[in-house]
Amino acid sequence: MNFTERDKNNIWHPFTQQKTADAPIHIESAKGSVLFSSDGKKYIDAISSWWVNIHGHGNEYIANKIAEQAKKLEHVVFAGFTHTPAIELAERLIQILPTEFSKVFYSDNGSTSVEVAIKMALQYWYNQGITNKTKILAFENAYHGDTFGAMSVGGKSAFNKPFHQHLFEVIHLPLPTGNNLEALKIRIQELSNQDTIAAFIFEPLIQGAGGMIMYEAEYLDELLSVAKQNDIICIADEVMTGFGRTGNTFAIDYLQNQPDIICLSKGITGGFMPFGVTVCSQNIYDSFYSDDKQKTFFHGHSYTANPLSCVAANASLDLLLAEKCINEIKRISKSHSDFVNEIKDDASIKNIRHLGTIIAFEIDTSEDTSYFNSISNKVYNFFIERGVLLRPLGNVIYIMPPYCITTDELNAVYMVIKEFLIYIKK
Repeated sequence: MNFTERDKNNIWHPFTQQKTADAPIHIESAKGSVLFSSDGKKYIDAISSWWVNIHGHGNEYIANKIAEQAKKLEHVVFAGFTHTPAIELAERLIQILPTEFSKVFYSDNGSTSVEVAIKMALQYWYNQGITNKTKILAFENAYHGDTFGAMSVGGKSAFNKPFHQHLFEVIHLPLPTGNNLEALKIRIQELSNQDTIAAFIFEPLIQGAGGMIMYEAEYLDELLSVAKQNDIICIADEVMTGFGRTGNTFAIDYLQNQPDIICLSKGITGGFMPFGVTVCSQNIYDSFYSDDKQKTFFHGHSYTANPLSCVAANASLDLLLAEKCINEIKRISKSHSDFVNEIKDDASIKNIRHLGTIIAFEIDTSEDTSYFNSISNKVYNFFIERGVLLRPLGNVIYIMPPYCITTDELNAVYMVIKEFLIYIKK
């Protein structure tokens, strides 16, 4: 029995209609920006394998750090115990984040980092005896994960439609633009006057799974200003945008007004280990710091602060903050900018946008821009057949490469995109 049959017999893949999907490609190994399949083919990983492998695959520095730690301490319960990798990582995160942040809470993936943030925000008010602040503001079209709290604050879509009746109430607002900014500020003020808004959660500058939709930092800043003036807890979901993706270490580095809580995951371990982190301000933490045990934050995971994950995250930070990686991020950003100028006038695309190491644009079809746009499979297969992994969001094509991608590899990705733009005109 071959790999395909064995996989089909026992595995249920994520975001996959198992009945109609093509057989998955069996990847045997990977190095840098290249995936190697069991049938001898190579694929340039232009999306960092779901946005996590910021330093590429098989990074020996991170791998060696994990191996060393595995021989020393692979796991320990994090209630009543601690360990050096977790302490060092918390210290380093606090150091590179804006000064507003002071306490680190560990979990195990992006969705749970969001769940932790939501629970922190809601219990912050509860611990002070304020029971009317229970509603949350979020943006339309947002994606924050697939657990129930994360689905609730995400935009209503086909992804969570079967669960709509089970999700808690959230007030969704459109992304800020030059045209609606003043109206949004008034709306937030009006909602605040009702004294029921506990928190405002947002993906700063880029809505990832929603279609790589980008918006201006100055507009977000103004909304945060209104929210903070009205004591609304602000939560930045940087699960995707964190660790260099937008050109800065964090997307919130572009802002003047800082959130109270930030959610981190994906690139934090360079793709080696599952990990989630929620970092909060001292003010949030202080509402739980009490002689009253009922004010405890009763949340945890079996793998909270797993030593191997913490070591991987520390190693990834070593690489990320080094001059070499900073220059690589600048190189990719400049290369993307040049590519934008090359294709911006192509009649088959629209809404081309770029920030840091991320570039995205939409194929102009007769259908609406949507994850379910019928061109999606055609796009994916075209690139796969030419040795490039680009997983489109419907008719939205985006590039989010590992920082180690070579100039030749990046140019190869661009070339295949240009081939596709010629192909769809035929």
